[in-house]
Amino acid sequence: MLRLNLSTEPRWLDLGHGVRLLVEPLTTAIMLAARSDPTIVAAAGDAEGSASNDDLARIVAKAVARIVVKDWDGVGDEDGKLLPLTPEGIDALLELWPIFEAFQTKYIAGALILDAEKNA
Repeated sequence: MLRLNLSTEPRWLDLGHGVRLLVEPLTTAIMLAARSDPTIVAAAGDAEGSASNDDLARIVAKAVARIVVKDWDGVGDEDGKLLPLTPEGIDALLELWPIFEAFQTKYIAGALILDAEKNA
């Protein structure tokens, strides 16, 4: 059974290591907007096909995160000073393997699982 959460309110997503992201619900509109991100368009249009599935997963996660993340908590610089939320900061955060993996698993995977089920 598919359980719909009809809330449109952002929610806090705990990624571990003291990091939380305030994210909008993942919708079709967000995924379509992410597809238009220049980094995804460039990777998809790569004539040599050199972008691996892992590369594409990283690129898509960053594009989606730049759209849906509205705030963060627990992200600081090397001196421990809290950093403001920026697109560059989101990209840097998702370069950390445990954070990327948690974001993929806890946020993006649900949409991909549903997509795979409808195509089965």
